[in-house]
Amino acid sequence: MKQYYTNLAFLFSFLLIVNMLIAQDGETKQLAGRLDSLYTELNTYGEFNGNVLIAKKGKEIYCKSFGVSDKENGIPLSPRSIFYLASVSKQFTATAVVLLANEKKLKYSDAITQYLPELGSYHGVTIENLIHHTSGLPDYVDLFKKDWDSIETITNEEVIKRLGEQRPELRFVPGEKWQYSNTGYLLLASIIERVSKQTYGAYLDEHIFGPLNMDDTKVLFVHKDKIKDPQIAKAHYDNPEDMEYVQKLDGTYGQAKIYSTVRDLLKWDRALKNNLLVSQKDKESMFTSSLLNSGEETGYGFGWYIEQEEPFKKMVNHSGYFPGYLTYLEQHIDHDMTIIILQNNENRTGKKRLPIVETRNILYHIPNKNDVRLPEATLQKYVGVYVNEKGKDIPISLKHHSLWTNNGFDLIPVSETKFKVNGFWPEVTYTFILDGKGAVEGYRMEQPEQGVDKTLERKR
Repeated sequence: MKQYYTNLAFLFSFLLIVNMLIAQDGETKQLAGRLDSLYTELNTYGEFNGNVLIAKKGKEIYCKSFGVSDKENGIPLSPRSIFYLASVSKQFTATAVVLLANEKKLKYSDAITQYLPELGSYHGVTIENLIHHTSGLPDYVDLFKKDWDSIETITNEEVIKRLGEQRPELRFVPGEKWQYSNTGYLLLASIIERVSKQTYGAYLDEHIFGPLNMDDTKVLFVHKDKIKDPQIAKAHYDNPEDMEYVQKLDGTYGQAKIYSTVRDLLKWDRALKNNLLVSQKDKESMFTSSLLNSGEETGYGFGWYIEQEEPFKKMVNHSGYFPGYLTYLEQHIDHDMTIIILQNNENRTGKKRLPIVETRNILYHIPNKNDVRLPEATLQKYVGVYVNEKGKDIPISLKHHSLWTNNGFDLIPVSETKFKVNGFWPEVTYTFILDGKGAVEGYRMEQPEQGVDKTLERKR
């Protein structure tokens, strides 16, 4: 009889586990379906071209590629496509500093002049200030404004040289304010090189990428070194000036310059979660907001923004933007979820975006607000030239599946006839006026807060 009850208890436990696994699998499929609907819609309307990977407790629940890696040759993206991470690189730079500190090769409280004696006029700035964006150092690009047109490629050493020679004033006393600084992370990379006696890329390869088997992750100078790798997702530009800007900055690193894939970034995520590179104590410091001299929190740790919001609880994240790329990595600490988004078609049209809010909502079963989507045929009927009160022609055009004003703003549909100007505040609306047959007669532009209420007629 005792054996009977033992077997019954075992069977009950087994069935309970099976039912739990079935329920979890059902939830995973539901989440994947909702995520796929979101990203497919964004891709359909020209708002997403890239790779996305969502994981729960380290297990992929959704991974998919949308769009092209190489537009000219029609090469599609794949999960192995390598993307420029832009500022998502900063967390790797900060982690390298943590590793060197653990080896007693530097201290966070050290003055940067200890490693960069050329910058003697900035003796009050510490490594910690660089990590937390509290140094007050100016943007390094400003150092090159006078001879911008003649510059081919800016390097870290050239930035250090000009900072030492030009000695621009700090924007504030170190630690007094928080101001995002690419200069700070560029200098951190050079400190890493001088302390380790290795190049920035070699140090990361040996101490981070190699140990974690991040085989498709590396520091690259694609334009400067004329690298041709079909696995790299090409940046797609709308503005020719973007290419010139990218080429000039291709010699700087630390603030950016790492290339990676969605699955390599999941390896990185797991390494941090499981303390494979740094201790739990170090990780907690990295994921804790730094403080200003006043004791006020900055909301920024070691290359990560720190957020606390219900129902997500604690989150750490960082985005990256550079002409042609838009990237994002987020960890949900308490719920152990990961969001990785890599795009290679960010441009100045305002259409590309990071659907972070919608993705979070899906993962936590929160309904998303549905965007109004209009077919191109409907948008096309609003295209034309309109005449203002001074008799001036004001064109409305169509590109990238959106209506555009003459001064470069895209219009987001609120209804079939009403639109709002993207990214403008106080809000500006355009309401198209139709006659009894549905033909467009004109539009009404309103901005109540500024007393704007104008009606423009369509030019015949």
